[in-house]
Amino acid sequence: MNTEYLKKAHERIPSIPVLVNLISKRTKQLIGGEKPLVKPLSSDEDKVDTALREVAEGRLISEIDFDAIAKAEDAKTRWQKHAASKSIFATI
Repeated sequence: MNTEYLKKAHERIPSIPVLVNLISKRTKQLIGGEKPLVKPLSSDEDKVDTALREVAEGRLISEIDFDAIAKAEDAKTRWQKHAASKSIFATI
């Protein structure tokens, strides 16, 4: 993995978990035969490097669904309240 590409990709997507998931998914797509969004520098360029270059050059982006995040946080809060009320320690 080219660290220069990684640094440039990280500048575009500062969240490490999001970047890792994006590169992982895109690498699997490239291995599966999808056409790269950037011209490969060589015929044997690593698929991870290609995916990192796609992000670094702005050809591949990640969108965050803030509504889904809010719904997940709401569900988590409701579950915690429900679990706390069912706790054997809640009545002590």
